[in-house]
Amino acid sequence: MEPKDTSFFRAEWQEGPDLAAPAESWLSLSDDELLHRIESLAPDDNEDIQLLAIIHSQRHFFIRQEAAKHIRNRLALMVYQDDRHIGQILVRRLTRREDILYLERLIARSLHIDVRNAAAAQLAILKRQHGL
Repeated sequence: MEPKDTSFFRAEWQEGPDLAAPAESWLSLSDDELLHRIESLAPDDNEDIQLLAIIHSQRHFFIRQEAAKHIRNRLALMVYQDDRHIGQILVRRLTRREDILYLERLIARSLHIDVRNAAAAQLAILKRQHGL
């Protein structure tokens, strides 16, 4: 019997808290506490290190997306451009004219319809803003 192609299955996720995480890590929090901590961040709070640890973790995609929404340095998300869940957040935060080329390439190469759709929507906004 041939092994089944599992490439279309979602990656396994880990419900928190992560017992192996250091006590000061937000990953040591339960999912509910973690989401509360993320949502309680003030706009001027810079917790990118904690948020990037969440994004890099195996926590549920919803928690990872919420963390990505609060990253202050959007360039830090570029390494996750091929992650369909984080890619959606990344493209919604692109605002400069130089980002148009990136979005066009992402639309052409992404394997995920939700990432392509988010990129196409953001590209349309950027083109309108810049009169293109």
